[in-house]
Amino acid sequence: MRQIQFEYDDDATLRQELNRIDRWRMSHIASVILFHIFTDSLEAEKIRHVTSMIEFTLPDAVYMGCTTSGNVMNGRLNSSHITITCTVFEDPTSRIEVLQLPLTAESEPLVSEELAGMINERPWVKAIEMLVTIRGLSMTKFCEDLSSIKSDVQMFGGGAFSDNINEVSSFVFSSGSDCSEHSAVFLLIGGDNLHVYTEWVTGWKPLGRRLKITKADHAVLRELDGKPAYDTYYKYLNIANDENFFKHTLEFPFLYQHNGIDILRAPVACNPDGSLIMTADIEEGVETNMAYGDPWTILDKVREAGTNLAQFEPQSIFLFSCAARRAFWGDEDSNRETEPFQDITSTSGFYTSGEFLRTGKDLNQHNVTLVVTGIREGDASGVIHNFDIRNHTLDGQASLVSRLANFVHAATEELEQTNRMLELSSITDGLTKLYNRTEIQRRITEVNQKYTATPDKINVPSLIMLDIDDFKMVNDTYGHHEGDDVLRYLSLLMNDICKITDADISIGRWGGEEFMILLPNAIPEGTEALAQKIRQCFEDHPFTKSGNHTITLGVTKAIAGEHADAWCSRVDSALYEGKRTGKNKVVIK
Repeated sequence: MRQIQFEYDDDATLRQELNRIDRWRMSHIASVILFHIFTDSLEAEKIRHVTSMIEFTLPDAVYMGCTTSGNVMNGRLNSSHITITCTVFEDPTSRIEVLQLPLTAESEPLVSEELAGMINERPWVKAIEMLVTIRGLSMTKFCEDLSSIKSDVQMFGGGAFSDNINEVSSFVFSSGSDCSEHSAVFLLIGGDNLHVYTEWVTGWKPLGRRLKITKADHAVLRELDGKPAYDTYYKYLNIANDENFFKHTLEFPFLYQHNGIDILRAPVACNPDGSLIMTADIEEGVETNMAYGDPWTILDKVREAGTNLAQFEPQSIFLFSCAARRAFWGDEDSNRETEPFQDITSTSGFYTSGEFLRTGKDLNQHNVTLVVTGIREGDASGVIHNFDIRNHTLDGQASLVSRLANFVHAATEELEQTNRMLELSSITDGLTKLYNRTEIQRRITEVNQKYTATPDKINVPSLIMLDIDDFKMVNDTYGHHEGDDVLRYLSLLMNDICKITDADISIGRWGGEEFMILLPNAIPEGTEALAQKIRQCFEDHPFTKSGNHTITLGVTKAIAGEHADAWCSRVDSALYEGKRTGKNKVVIK
């Protein structure tokens, strides 16, 4: 495999490069020739002119390309508006095929079905590269449908863009098809001796507190923590809802788990009602963080990915990097994470509006991510190139932003821990560490309402109320310290027995030496058996000063339609019937 990269400046230079490739092909083995053409300009006529020159000189060559937010040539951001990468496949078994299909919300299922059908008919396919016009579409269903393609086929690619990231327009193109603003180009790659390896890099870290997605409608994120989603960007970053919203939020995506991996997702626009338009569906109930780029983490992740890729020994490398990464680093420093790949082998690519990569069986759409693809014909030679990051020292704005973000993250963690402790203390009893009366009563009411709404004859909630017999005598004779020890031991005993039985059981201190146990689910041994177990274990425990003690317990089951207060009154009545009739027993009502 051989890769040749050059810029398009004028027709004479392009003709010279194409003739050079043609002469080289005539004197070497070449199974197929592939051109990647990337442009940061929306001038479709100029692209048509370039492709017509390729078709004239090399009529058997295959080409594909798209508009971009910047082109990468020889591992560096290139200043030319059009860059061309020619990949010559030399192994006689290597095969490629390009397919361009119209892609809209309506046509997406047909596109996925047609592509899957083609792959099933072409067992030689090992990988699919895709260039897609993303803006205005949710890519969730698209990715889910393509994930059904047989799992040994790798998939990677990027979304078309333009140099002006606030510009919605973009287009893709390929052999035999025209420039299109609503299409996807798929390159099928395969062969007996062809090998593909992929890596992906983020380096963005969570910033601030966790946020819960409380309202979402497919790709429209409506509310975070019950408030309009836009409020998060305005409150914490002072980003206005204007024509530059997309540009300013691109570096601060949301970070959450999807398909078992961390995904970054950036909004593309903000509606007047404060809802955010995303490029993929967002699920309600998911917890997310705003994220920021940490330079040290980014470079460490790049080093890790590059080291792994070097072991693969690729003969060509393609990069699909989000435009947000270029914006984060700035044009010159963006080369820090891309140029080192050139030390391995010839590296080209572009800055995207979204990145695609299959991980396991799942095809995921990423944002703010660098997807790296290495391709090789034949076996590895065993000569591994060194991969290292140059100028790892960071200073200036990147260093300052990173340090401030770390400070905010650490402060947020401390605040969240304090809030968790305050929340816990507000619902627990200080002495026993069980729920206080307010919280256990709230939980009883909640379970009662749920059971009344959907009664179940088999899984009936139960209550156990218990009281330490003659507890006043313990305090009066041995002092309150001994009384507190008795209360603490009983609390630990109940907690140990109940949590082993059912983790959903709630235990609360009702008042003084009275306790309430809420069983929202039926348990195999029955509530009475659980109550008897607690009673017996407590009776068998001798205290150092006061000796052994007993408890009396009442047990009741919920009745659909009965108020929670009435349920509590029935278990209270069962408890005091046990008190009146001898204590140290379990009474059921």
